[in-house]
Amino acid sequence: MKQLRTLAIAATTVLALSLAACKRPDSKDDSESKENIKVPVEVATAVRSPVTAAFQGTSNLVAEAESEVAAKTSGVVMEIFVEEGDLVRAGQVLARLDSDRQRLSLKQSEANLRKLENDYQRQQEMFNRKLISQDVFDRSRFDLDTQRAAFDMSKLELSYAEIRAPIEGVVSRRDVKVGNLIQINQTLFKIDDFDPLEAVINVPEREMRLIAADQPVQMLVDALPGQVFVGGVARVSPVVDATTGTFRVIAQFRDESKTLRSGMFGRVRIVYDQRNDALVVPRAALIGDDQDAALFVVDGDTAKRRKVTLGYSDNGKVEVIDGVSEGEMVVTLGQAALRDGVKVEVINAPASAVATSTTPGT
Repeated sequence: MKQLRTLAIAATTVLALSLAACKRPDSKDDSESKENIKVPVEVATAVRSPVTAAFQGTSNLVAEAESEVAAKTSGVVMEIFVEEGDLVRAGQVLARLDSDRQRLSLKQSEANLRKLENDYQRQQEMFNRKLISQDVFDRSRFDLDTQRAAFDMSKLELSYAEIRAPIEGVVSRRDVKVGNLIQINQTLFKIDDFDPLEAVINVPEREMRLIAADQPVQMLVDALPGQVFVGGVARVSPVVDATTGTFRVIAQFRDESKTLRSGMFGRVRIVYDQRNDALVVPRAALIGDDQDAALFVVDGDTAKRRKVTLGYSDNGKVEVIDGVSEGEMVVTLGQAALRDGVKVEVINAPASAVATSTTPGT
């Protein structure tokens, strides 16, 4: 619709200028006709509105904590208790390996331990009665301590037959099937903790003095259009990468809806300042660059060119520090045919005001 209005204004402007050019320059009607020509424009009103200053960037979400669960012993997989997408708690059993060998080894270690405990008790009694030497008694105690360690090791080896989750999270990958022969250190599962998720943003060094921990962050995710996720700056790197001229900012997001996932691509907006009562106009009203910005103000039926001093820019609107007063109408469409003092015809309602969207990336 806006494109159609732009084409209509352009066509009307060209027609008006063409009719003026067809008149003879020395005719009386020509001067009167030129005075009656009005350039069609659209306007918006300079209003008071909140405006925020923010840095915008992109990042893929990553889990704050993730773990690849590896086997600590070898064996055949007998049972699998979880699947991809399942929520697990720390210490929960994910799978079980064949443990017959470890169980028998534990029984053997336990039997040897009981034997050495009995031997040590007899040796202690004999030592108390001065029937054996200190060296013989110490050797008996050493053998008992060694067997206790062997027994504990056997118990540990048996416990490795149960594959347990080291962290709480979601099973994001299963790399094993029942019946597989597993070797030590082979990866079986991957677990991601989605609470919170993190976005790592590389920010230009000129913004370093503006970004700090606990500043609010907004994010749009391509996979979830229309939803705005709110988080905060968790950490700011104290160093600048000399190669890229950027520093790392880590933003965290806690998603109660559980819709965010690790790996999703997001558009991040870090808000570092806000003014609640700024005078703003649409960015479309500006001509020139930010350092030499100007716009046209409609006074009655006349367009007047004004130089302006700009402040923060926020989602299609820009703060005007100097050059425009509250309530004045500024031209947002049709500036190409204007010069200072030209007569204009406003073709839209003056109430069409500044956009106030707070959605990042719009």
